[in-house]
Amino acid sequence: MKKLLISAILGLGMMTSCADLDISPKGMMTEDDLLSNDAGMEIYMAEIYSHLPLEDFKYLPQRGHNRNGWLVSKGVEGTGEAVGRDGIVAAFTGEESQYWGEAFETLRKINMLITDLPNFQGNYSPIAFNDYLGHAYFLRAFIFTQMAMRYGGIPLVTRVINYPGDEELEVPRSSEEETWDQILADYDKAIELMSAQSAKRGYANRSVALAYKSSAMLYAGSVAKYNQTVDGHLTGIGTKTGVRVMGFAPDSWEAASKKYFAEAYKAASEIIKEGKYSLHKSKWSADDRNAQFENLVDMLADANSSEHLWVREYVYPTAVHSYDSYNSPYMMGFTYPAHSPLSCGTCPTADFVELFDGFPRYPDGTLKVTTGDKITEGEYIMYDKPLDFFANAEPRLRAQVIFPGDKFADGTVDMWAGSYTGSLPVTAIMNDYSYGNAPQSFTDSKYGDQIVMSNSPTEVKYVTDANGNEHLATGPCGPYKGWGESGVTGLVTRKWLDPNFRGGREGVCDQPYILMRYAEVLLDAAEAAVELSMAGVSSPDGTDMLAVATQAIRDIRERAGADELAKGLTGDEESRNIVRRERRKELAFEHQAKWDIRRWRVQHYEGRDGFWGEVRDKDSFSNSNNYRFRGLYPFYCTENGKYFFDTHFQNMADKQLSYSQIDYYFSIPGGEVVKSAVIDQQPNR
Repeated sequence: MKKLLISAILGLGMMTSCADLDISPKGMMTEDDLLSNDAGMEIYMAEIYSHLPLEDFKYLPQRGHNRNGWLVSKGVEGTGEAVGRDGIVAAFTGEESQYWGEAFETLRKINMLITDLPNFQGNYSPIAFNDYLGHAYFLRAFIFTQMAMRYGGIPLVTRVINYPGDEELEVPRSSEEETWDQILADYDKAIELMSAQSAKRGYANRSVALAYKSSAMLYAGSVAKYNQTVDGHLTGIGTKTGVRVMGFAPDSWEAASKKYFAEAYKAASEIIKEGKYSLHKSKWSADDRNAQFENLVDMLADANSSEHLWVREYVYPTAVHSYDSYNSPYMMGFTYPAHSPLSCGTCPTADFVELFDGFPRYPDGTLKVTTGDKITEGEYIMYDKPLDFFANAEPRLRAQVIFPGDKFADGTVDMWAGSYTGSLPVTAIMNDYSYGNAPQSFTDSKYGDQIVMSNSPTEVKYVTDANGNEHLATGPCGPYKGWGESGVTGLVTRKWLDPNFRGGREGVCDQPYILMRYAEVLLDAAEAAVELSMAGVSSPDGTDMLAVATQAIRDIRERAGADELAKGLTGDEESRNIVRRERRKELAFEHQAKWDIRRWRVQHYEGRDGFWGEVRDKDSFSNSNNYRFRGLYPFYCTENGKYFFDTHFQNMADKQLSYSQIDYYFSIPGGEVVKSAVIDQQPNR
């Protein structure tokens, strides 16, 4: 079985594990009972899988791995993909529920498996024994990776200890380089032992281990290299142990980055060469943009797609989530049983839309909405209906974002922010579009008297067009000026939404979450290849790295309906940025962007001109610490019955985000540092 699905029994949709299984009471089961046979191992593995730090429908970066899924949204952690209602939008500088104590409790179970399973080797076939043991190394590497991405150097617990336990059993933090080296060793051991196919629905296999090895090594290589672009090289020695717990040494970072990028490329290249997976194209047609759009929507919904390596599966009504309840468009007037109680949690930005092909542009590359060379010049371009603005947009963008006026489920998502009642021509409706003039509150729209807006769905306002007909001042789906549960950027997300959502209630959603797919493997291979070429390193496996990278990007862009890649990739920053941009587009709203911009070290102010994987004027959307994103707002014009668009900083709430270079590493939980003689806090905290 090529596709691996984490079933409900193993998944986080069920908040307990062993207690829900049809087994003897926990107190009557010994470790020997569990490790000595397949039935016991199923229970043991379920317990471990249920405590993995998976980022799925129940993960909100601000809260961390508390797994309740309340108000969960995607891309609202300061990546620029989206904003949403107050309380869930925050820069990714930490997690309320830190994965530390739970990590070491789970690592204890994994290390017991590694230590004790050989005592029962004769009870299993050689293939089954190796697969179980390989699983242990994979799961340990997975947890170590998630911790290293957050903390840098971590306590490398590779033996059985009690946590929390006696002081003499404490393990100090290793250096960051030692941590990534251990992760590499564990993934390699897992790949050596694991079976090519999953022995049971929900288990990982060798291909999954290869994919996650590639992802981890890409992160490690990036940190080793791009730490050097941050003031002070973002490195430091722990005061308790004298170990470089954060960053890489001046004499080792370059070699380490090359090694990790090479390992990332080899792992991804092996998956590509095996040919077990492919990009989902079951509904794709080269000459049909609507088919390309439908194919991408279908890709996420199809748990058995040829693209998916690892899937988190939900089952109604026993193992469910609430993503649609919080993120569907405000469905006033639709044929749903009811609109979502807390809708529009994920509202894509104009900045995100600008990553995609198919739009007119100003000279600075931003979306062109007037006839001049910037928004304050010329007059607004008029459209018969809002959807016309997106007529040439990439099908991939349409699969991720619901455009104003587009169809979804059983209705039309009619969104416009207000109505212009003045005379023609219509010129800039705001006097100042600068960062410093960004709206400061829900009601501060900074529009003049000629714009009529509704404050909420219950405040229905009408305007009269040139023919004397009444017209809604604001679209039925918003955005409303003072109501943060409509599309606060003029857009709402489509990606992950189920058009057959049961409506209104929480805890009724069961579409799968794709944890790892083949497109990510292709992007990993492409990025590692370009990075190695930039460093002057030859192919680690004899393949033509740049040819592989070029083909990977071309295949993804073709499937997406994007413009064709004009030339082959080379070992330079331009090609690196092409790959980064493609990654941001393809993996949007998949918990990837927050990690990518961290490992590239481009989210703090000094590095923010590379925030999008390309050169960009950081001063256009930020000051030295805080930054904002822009919305794309349709408006109705009563004089001619047409629509125009305005782009400006989001105007529904004070979404001002802060990020500094110290935030690339989370603080170690304070309680762990205080009680320990060997656990070092981050040097800059």
